[in-house]
Order: sequence, then C-alpha cells, then structure tokens
Amino acid sequence: MKAKKKLKQRRLRITEDDYILANRRAARAEEIELHGRPVSFRKMLHKSKKTYNRKRLKDFKLEGDC
Repeated sequence: MKAKKKLKQRRLRITEDDYILANRRAARAEEIELHGRPVSFRKMLHKSKKTYNRKRLKDFKLEGDC
C-alpha cells in the first residue's frame, strides 16, 4: 500500500527546459514535413587550412611586417 501512495503522490512536472525542448522538436518535425528535409540556415562551408589560399598568405605577410 505504501508503494501505491508514493506513486500517486509523484506528479509529472514539466520544467521550462522540457517545454523548450518539446517546442524545438515540434518545430523541427514541422520543418521536415514542409520541406521534406531539414533546412540549414548556414550556407558557409568549412575551408580547410591545408589548402592553398593566396588571401590568407597576404594577411600573414602584412602581420609580419609590423
């Protein structure tokens, strides 16, 4: 009997973090439903530091002159 009372006393509490997480998940699911895939807002690609980049070399030369 004591175990049943404890289970009844526990209430489901929805915290602010849970609310925000649920809204994000719902928004993402809606976005996928509308567009058929997740939409990325960031269009910039990662540039490798190992590739030759003339502009980056110019920046290093200017800093070395000072």
